[in-house]
Parts: sequence; C-alpha cells; structure tokens
Amino acid sequence: MKTTEKRSFNLRGFIVLTATVTGLGLPITGWANHLHRMEPWISSSQHAWMAAHNVLGILFLVSAVAHAVLNRRILFKYIRGHAACRRVGREAVGAALLVAVLMFVAVGHAFH
Repeated sequence: MKTTEKRSFNLRGFIVLTATVTGLGLPITGWANHLHRMEPWISSSQHAWMAAHNVLGILFLVSAVAHAVLNRRILFKYIRGHAACRRVGREAVGAALLVAVLMFVAVGHAFH
C-alpha cells in the first residue's frame, strides 16, 4: 500500500538548519576576507567574500532571533528556574566563557 501524506513545512527545522548552515559558512567567508585583506579595494574577489560574509551574518542573526522567538517558552522557563535559585547555570557560564575566549583570540590577534 502506498500512502501519500502531505507533509507540512517544518518552520522550526528550517530555522535551525538556516542557522546551522550560515553559522558554518561565516568562519569560511571570514577567513577568506582575512586572506584577501591586502588586495586593492576594487578587487572583485575581496568584494565577493565580503558580500557573502555580510549576507551570512544577517541570515544567521535573523535565524537566531527567530529560533529564540519560537522557543521563548522553554527559554523563559529556563531563566525563571535559574532566577529562583539565584545562581548562574553551568550552561550560561560555559557559553559566556566560550564567547569570551573566541572573541579574545579573534580580536586579540589583530594587536600582535
């Protein structure tokens, strides 16, 4: 027996996959920008990598915000649960440390 179900569009899955693909593309285009930084400003390859990086950054930001909006109940429940015990969760500390270390490495290398 062959059944043909019409599957609805999974918005949550689409947003998560968009954030994943753009998040994976951002370091690649950022590295390419870094490698092409010494080329003349009118270089088409530098301009193309910059444009790709900007588009991926905007799409990542939009998909991250949409992901937070779609999962706001879970997010607020997590925040309320940790606010009641007045301590910061290990996940929040880990995320803050990861961001701080990566920002230190990424920005700090410009001052060597």
